[in-house]
Amino acid sequence: MANNNDPTAQEKLLPGWLILLGALTAIGSLSIDMYLPSFPTIAKDLAVGSNLVQLTLASFLVGLAVGQIFYGPLSDHFGRKPPLYFGLGLYTLASLACLFAPNVTMLIIGRFMQGLGGCAGMVVGRAVIRDRMGAAGSAKAFSLLMLVMGISPILAPLIGGMVLKLWGWRVIFAGLTCFGLLCLIMIHTTMQETLVRKESTPLHLGRILKQYGALLVDRQFLAYALCGGLLQGGMFAYISGSPFVLIELHGIKPENFGWVFGVNAVGLIGASQVNARLVGKHTPDKILGRALWLPAGLTLVIALLVAAGVNNLPLLLIGFFGFLACYGFISPNASAIALAHQGHQAGTASALMGTLQFSLGIMSGVSMSLWHDGTALPLMTVMAICALGALLLHRIIASPEYHRLLKSGAKS
Repeated sequence: MANNNDPTAQEKLLPGWLILLGALTAIGSLSIDMYLPSFPTIAKDLAVGSNLVQLTLASFLVGLAVGQIFYGPLSDHFGRKPPLYFGLGLYTLASLACLFAPNVTMLIIGRFMQGLGGCAGMVVGRAVIRDRMGAAGSAKAFSLLMLVMGISPILAPLIGGMVLKLWGWRVIFAGLTCFGLLCLIMIHTTMQETLVRKESTPLHLGRILKQYGALLVDRQFLAYALCGGLLQGGMFAYISGSPFVLIELHGIKPENFGWVFGVNAVGLIGASQVNARLVGKHTPDKILGRALWLPAGLTLVIALLVAAGVNNLPLLLIGFFGFLACYGFISPNASAIALAHQGHQAGTASALMGTLQFSLGIMSGVSMSLWHDGTALPLMTVMAICALGALLLHRIIASPEYHRLLKSGAKS
């Protein structure tokens, strides 16, 4: 296994390797964004209400959040590749089940199993990077991953809409089946195991629970994981709430919505690539601390203006773009610092971080559905609460704890 502090080891992370990890990590967004344009067609084809079709998205997100808890300890014991074989195999079979689902109940179950399998790539991808890199190197690698991951929110809705128009919604799941199968083949033929066998942890329930308990009281890990998770919660609010705000409230045509979605994704990608260069000159914590101010201030101001009756589309678009662009700085650095001191249990730590972050995303989505007043206020308020919460968490707990650990490490 490469030395985390060896700069030459950091240079060995090849572009092809990053592309594979990016594909594994992007399974979640690809599986969501590609079938979103099909909601009305699925409801009509299966003769159900749109609320039941929305449950197929909720069940997928629940599978993503729950499944990560299990893959972390498995990857720390068996290595990184075996859980990927199981998870991607389950994802591929579940995608095939969705393709032939005769009713919405089976589609909901299939989507849950998709999430349960697909999240293996998210957990193991982060753990592999932690196996090979130090904190600064991991921040750079996570930023480069977002270049690959960021393409899916741009292309997936457009491809999904095109496939829907030409062949129907079921072919979308045929495409996801092929994608899962391709990832399995690439893992087997090109991926190298990064966990040294002698460093694997025993697979005992008591030990696993103890590990998760220790992580939950680890101030640095928890603070940075939640810091990134709160911003992800705001992003999930944007994903679930922006179609109503932009299409129904402000009259953007459905066929043009994908372009707005894509522009914001370009902002996220661009910021993440700037971040990859900045981490060579500044610490991840310094970049993170500065990046958190913009989304907090921007969304708070817009939420207050919307509450005062200001209904301005350009202002909302600026807010969305600013929030998503800053996420490109925040997510890689928060993830890298959270995992920096978890080398002996990187899979378990990655799993808990992912579960916490997706749980916050689910909570923000639920709050959006419960609070619906026909304006943009619920969306902007949830985004502002998430951004302000992340800023306060970093200022009060995360950064002071990070520098305390640095000082104690220097003294030792």
